[in-house]
Formats: sequence, structure tokens, C-alpha cells
Amino acid sequence: MPSFLEFLPIVTTAAIIDSINFCAFSVLLLTIAFLFSAGNTHSKILKIGGVYIAGIFLTYISIGLGLMKALYSFNTPHFMAKIGASVMILFGIISIINEFFPKFPIKLKIPASAHQKMAPLIQKGSIPAVFFLGVLIGFYEFPCTGGPYLMILGFLHDSTTYLKGVAYLLFYNMVFVLPLIITLLIASNETLLGKLRMWRENKNIRIKFWSGIAMIILGVVIFML
Repeated sequence: MPSFLEFLPIVTTAAIIDSINFCAFSVLLLTIAFLFSAGNTHSKILKIGGVYIAGIFLTYISIGLGLMKALYSFNTPHFMAKIGASVMILFGIISIINEFFPKFPIKLKIPASAHQKMAPLIQKGSIPAVFFLGVLIGFYEFPCTGGPYLMILGFLHDSTTYLKGVAYLLFYNMVFVLPLIITLLIASNETLLGKLRMWRENKNIRIKFWSGIAMIILGVVIFML
């Protein structure tokens, strides 16, 4: 039986790729900017931002545990990981296409219709509202950015026990939200928030391209294992 550390590089890489997700970052920065404009204290901004991230974390954990339970109900070794890798490669190709052809009809982002639901939650600025916003973001972004997650779930199903799979899943999601936590700590400074938003809007940053390349490479690696 492989040790817990054996699959950490693959799980960590997939989580980092999945976390390079401007849907969650954009809403977090927008929320922090609103809180600053409303005159909230530094500690309250950290608190509300932390609740938003917790909403995303718990949503992703719940989705992962549900899918993992379903996967482990089927005895189909070396099959689920291949499906996950195929989905991840497809997502990588779509991400690259989106970078160079913005009008391509298939996009890996939260649909515009969801923005109307986010606005009133940000306006309320309350703990329950922001937590629900995190849950909403988690559900909305999973179908369009969950390629690495699906690949890892399939890989764990084929490679390890259910209990170890759950442990890897918890680790994956901690790595997944870590960039959001770092962003919150940085952006809670109003000056740094402005610089972060400028960086976010910089069109020269080929995030979609490089994350697409990384997804394709990791998907191919899973096929070769």
C-alpha cells in the first residue's frame, strides 16, 4: 500500500492549478473593496473575508466527499482516473482557446446571470450573507473550473483506500483555498488592494494560457501512470 506522501506532489499540483481561478479572486477583491468603502475596520474585513473563504472550502469539501462516495461505490479500477484526466485536458484546451479567442462560446467562468445574485449579498456585508456568497461561488465555479478536482478524485479512487482518499481530499482543499487566504491578508491593506486589482486587470498576464498548459500536462501524466 502506497504511503500518504507518495501522491502529495500530484494532489498539490492539481490543487494549485485549480486555485488559479479568477472567479473566486474577483469576488473576494470586490467584497473587500466594498467593505473598505463602507468604512469597516481591518479586523472586520478579515473576519468577513474568512467567512467567504470558509463557504467556498466547505462547499468544495461537500462536493468532493459526495463524488468520492459515489466513485468508491463502483469497482472500476484504472477507469475513473482516465475520465478525470480526459476532462482536465479538455478544460486545459478550452482555457487556452479562451485566452486567444474571447468570443469562443464555451467559457470557464461564472455565468453572467450569477453576478445578479452576488450583488445583493455583497451589499448586505453580513456574516451569513457573505458565507452564502462563498457557498454560491463554490457551486457556480465547480462546473467550469473543477477539472483538476475531478481528475484527482478519479485518481484517488483508482490508487488508494477511501480513508486515505478523504485525507488527500482535505489536503487538496486546504491548498486550494490557501491563495485566497494569502490574498485576503494582503488585500486587507487598502493600498495593496488597489495594486492587486490593477494586477488582476493587467491583460498581459496569460493566466488562462499557462493554467491550460499545466492542466494538459498533468492530465497526460495521469494517463502515463
